[in-house]
Amino acid sequence: MTDPRPDLVRRSLDLALENVEAGGKPFACLVVDATSGEVLHEATNQVSQSGDMSAHAEITAIRELAAAGRTDLTGCDVYVTAYPCPMCLGALYYAAPERVVYAASREEEDQHYEDGGRYMTLATFYDEYAKAPADRNLPAVRGEADGGPEPVEPFRRWTTRNG
Repeated sequence: MTDPRPDLVRRSLDLALENVEAGGKPFACLVVDATSGEVLHEATNQVSQSGDMSAHAEITAIRELAAAGRTDLTGCDVYVTAYPCPMCLGALYYAAPERVVYAASREEEDQHYEDGGRYMTLATFYDEYAKAPADRNLPAVRGEADGGPEPVEPFRRWTTRNG
């Protein structure tokens, strides 16, 4: 694995700045071939432009690559403007790139930007996941079905069909 390329870190920052100037949020993502360093895809955060709260740069890149037929990020490095939020980090774990290269740390980002919501701030978001569901700020309760299949039946069926 090669050292992170400063030109690609810079490109992620330049894209994020362009997005800010266009009315978007300050985040960008590059998906790069981990061997050759070729940029395979670029994406920016599209939350402001689309109204889709999940349209973060990493999610947008993964979706756009999936639409083009790529099912994961094996063999790729991902360059991002800031360390990924929990949603993007989860998506990256599923997409399984070789590594993530980030320009700004969470702490650096937090000094200049707040993108929290009703149930969290940037400073508290990661800590929410370590709590038991009943202790999290976002209320969650388990629902009971009124008859019909057991809650685990879809998972059993999937395992039966797919091994």
